[in-house]
Amino acid sequence: MLSTPFPALTIKNKTLLPIVQGGMGVGVSAHRLAGAVASLGAMGTISSVDLRRHHADLMAQTGRSRDKAAINAANLVALDREVRAALALAGGRGMVAVNVMRAVADYAAYVRQSCASGAEAIVVGAGLPLDLPELTADFPDVALIPILSDARGIALLLKKWMRRQRLPDAIIIENPHYAAGHLGAPRLDEVHAPQYAFGAVLEATQALLDELGIARERIPLIVAGGVHDHEQARRLFALGASAVQLGTPFAVTEEGDAHPAFKRVLAGAGPEDIVTFMSAAGLPARAVRTAWLDGYLAKEEKLQRKAHARDCVAAFDCLHQCGLRDGNPKAGQFCIDTRLAYALKGDVQRGLFFRGSEPLPFGEEIRPARDLVRLILNGGRNDAADGPVRDPQPAAA
Repeated sequence: MLSTPFPALTIKNKTLLPIVQGGMGVGVSAHRLAGAVASLGAMGTISSVDLRRHHADLMAQTGRSRDKAAINAANLVALDREVRAALALAGGRGMVAVNVMRAVADYAAYVRQSCASGAEAIVVGAGLPLDLPELTADFPDVALIPILSDARGIALLLKKWMRRQRLPDAIIIENPHYAAGHLGAPRLDEVHAPQYAFGAVLEATQALLDELGIARERIPLIVAGGVHDHEQARRLFALGASAVQLGTPFAVTEEGDAHPAFKRVLAGAGPEDIVTFMSAAGLPARAVRTAWLDGYLAKEEKLQRKAHARDCVAAFDCLHQCGLRDGNPKAGQFCIDTRLAYALKGDVQRGLFFRGSEPLPFGEEIRPARDLVRLILNGGRNDAADGPVRDPQPAAA
């Protein structure tokens, strides 16, 4: 395990490096990335969405299919394969998690399949997973980790879960001001609201745990969004974070499961190239302003005015609520699965490339995941590459 001056992260009695690789779909974080990160002693995360796109045989069966049941079944097969492959790469080290968006239509099936396939943790965002304890009742050893953005949502979830005699095994606090992909704010004009600031949410959550009689160390708080250097991580740990989660920096590592062109788009984007807009999922989202996205945004208002209900263009109704399919004029008017799939394959002209707002740790370089973990956790020093997790007290000041 790599060395770090920060405290170890403990989840379900497993000792981990205090760094988490965020789940990124479609297919951006699959078994190769998640398994590589776990093998370093950290938490690697598979995104459950439409993983069949990594499997030629499943795409041959369903790529042109209009059979919703067949597509969903293929995705469950792909999820099973990816979880098992990631666990094999991890070799018993770290932790392999699966991220399941609450907003996807097959949410419950993805959760159950992930557990049955051996996932060690289920991470849920894009909605409140109030029913997660029930869905995973047959798998008590699987860690349950919701993603939330403010203290109000955390309070609601904790109180609901406590009635079911269950607590989260960790909570990821994602700041929509910095994060990539779908953001934890309900509207575009709230993405930068002060209640999402890390310091404010950490302080309020710690006070909430005290109020509810929950020991602070019982639920690790993992902060996500914009983390990109060691000193920043140090400040977040000093505020009370138990770990940091990174998405975009892991997406562009050598082990990232997307096409090399995908990584170049993310790594080459400057602040002026990053835009926040409404996703088809009805949530604000952040991505690189590519040719397709520029064209879409230029006609977004017109498309929203003409929004009307229609059949799912991808045939399998991936979202519970889809702006394009349902004719919601306040949401994005495009097929998000199709656009993310183009990006996964490196189609720069037609893809949607989710990206966080902050600089990347290595600029435009594509480096191994180990280098990223080392940089964030110990400043990139090579002399401590293989030591144990050390007592963190000196770094807490």
